[in-house]
Amino acid sequence: MPILSIMSYIMGNHRVPDWRAEFKRLDGAYAPATMKSYVTDVRLFVEWCEHRQISALPTDVATVCAFLEDQAVFLCPSSVRRRLYAIRKAHRLLRLPDPTFDEDINITLRRVRRAKANRPKQAKGMTRDYLDKCLNAQPNNPWGLRNRAMISLGYDLLTRRSELVALRTDDVEMREDGTLRVIIRRSKSDPFGMGRIAFSSSRSADLVQEWLAWRGAEVEPLFCGIYQGKPINHALGTTKVKLIIKEAAAAAGLSPEDVAAFSGHSLRVGAAQDLLCAGYDTVAIMRAGGWKSINVLGRYLEYAEHNVWA
Repeated sequence: MPILSIMSYIMGNHRVPDWRAEFKRLDGAYAPATMKSYVTDVRLFVEWCEHRQISALPTDVATVCAFLEDQAVFLCPSSVRRRLYAIRKAHRLLRLPDPTFDEDINITLRRVRRAKANRPKQAKGMTRDYLDKCLNAQPNNPWGLRNRAMISLGYDLLTRRSELVALRTDDVEMREDGTLRVIIRRSKSDPFGMGRIAFSSSRSADLVQEWLAWRGAEVEPLFCGIYQGKPINHALGTTKVKLIIKEAAAAAGLSPEDVAAFSGHSLRVGAAQDLLCAGYDTVAIMRAGGWKSINVLGRYLEYAEHNVWA
């Protein structure tokens, strides 16, 4: 029998427990995106095992190693590691013996990383020059009002797209100097909602005020959807942020290569790069953007280094 152990073959005849029901216990404890990833990863693992007629839950070390190596053919190392974490979580929720801490698992992950030793793909930063072009290219209609305000505020606050769409109207406060004080209540690096305070430019404050004057006071999300020319009381999705940024770049006449390189993360990346070029140190930038890891921030900033010394 190839690679997979005899124990996996024997266990393969037993029925897979209702792992989906167990994952519902995590509702509210993890971000919706994390939950979605966990469910997808476990489902793929279970289907992979069923196709080979071996046990998924519980499973053994050899099966997990074989699965990870199989996934590494078309996934990046971080995605392979996420698959492992999902399998681990499923076993722990079901209170099954967990094989995922075995040393052979660690060796397999190292093998996967060494086989694909490449740099993480970096979103193109929407720095100030790109930002101005994208804002000026927005149409004079409700969609343009919303998109201008959202793009400008997202840049000022160095937000992730999930943070941007999560903003509520009462998270924003106008200050006497014509800027905004904004509380970002929850983020990827702040899962328990300690929150951080950020401040906008006067331009963003004006654009947000224009948008709110059209949108009205009845809508809870700061940036809502628009249907048949009317605001709806429903927040935008994170995918929509990415689409709006790309459409703004295309409308500004940027090259197809630039449009393709922008993502929902581009506002955060570009603002961080501009702050470095303006002379701010990494501690100030980390505080402004809510970063916990200097390594992640460092990847964003290295693309701005040549501007610092120009």
